[in-house]
Amino acid sequence: MTLKWIDRIAVVGAGTMGRGIAQVFALNGYEVSLIDKDERVLKAALEGIEAHTDRGEWHGVSERIAPSTRMEAASGASVVVEAVYEDVQVKKGVFKALSSICLPSAIIASNTSSISIDELAGFISDPGRFLGMHFMNPPKVMKLIELVKGTKTAGRTMRAAVELARDIGKEPAVVNDSPGFVSNRLLFALIGEAIRLHESGVASKEDIDKVMKFGMNHPMGPLELADFIGLDVCKSIMEYMHGHLNDEKYAPPSTLLSLVKAGRLGRKTGEGFYRYD
Repeated sequence: MTLKWIDRIAVVGAGTMGRGIAQVFALNGYEVSLIDKDERVLKAALEGIEAHTDRGEWHGVSERIAPSTRMEAASGASVVVEAVYEDVQVKKGVFKALSSICLPSAIIASNTSSISIDELAGFISDPGRFLGMHFMNPPKVMKLIELVKGTKTAGRTMRAAVELARDIGKEPAVVNDSPGFVSNRLLFALIGEAIRLHESGVASKEDIDKVMKFGMNHPMGPLELADFIGLDVCKSIMEYMHGHLNDEKYAPPSTLLSLVKAGRLGRKTGEGFYRYD
């Protein structure tokens, strides 16, 4: 049963994360506007959602997701989740538009994985209704939603976000704003060190990943996970955290920079640290 105070949810950005977030809301009975300026991206998103939805659930899910290329489709939403490219200027344009389009009562959230919520809140007309709502990839499978509280985020906004996360079967973790939050502060310290261990010849990539999978019970090793995330995304996140935290453990290692420069971005290009069919 959906929460009574939510009439519709809008998701802005229909890439990997946006489509997954829209799918999770639709699977849990919510009406969703999925917004992207590119019709081809929207078409691919719906195809991807169908491919990862049980056949018996697809009809209901498809009826609950309304694709649109117009930002105005967010106008009647009770909750809006931004999931566009991890770039401050791109997000700035989205949030400025949403501030003038959305209902005054609407909660506006960002799925950013590293950018400061306080920085993004500067683009929102009422930062009290703004927070980070960081879903993990893939959203359908992963239980965690990292809820990030900015210095101006209202208590009622956080309480509503916690209620919504639990209603869609997720585990909310409430954290205060900091570049990279908790998840990526921990994750990219691990990924960065794994890459440096490989660079220095301490162990092969396969054995580094084995240590974490079979010794620490991680489902993926850190280098496998970097490939899954996308090495360009890893580079962008590490550069942001390095610049804002001034901590050398987040400086992108040379191997990561070289792979990105060569276009070897991981699973999505067929090659990163590993090769993929």
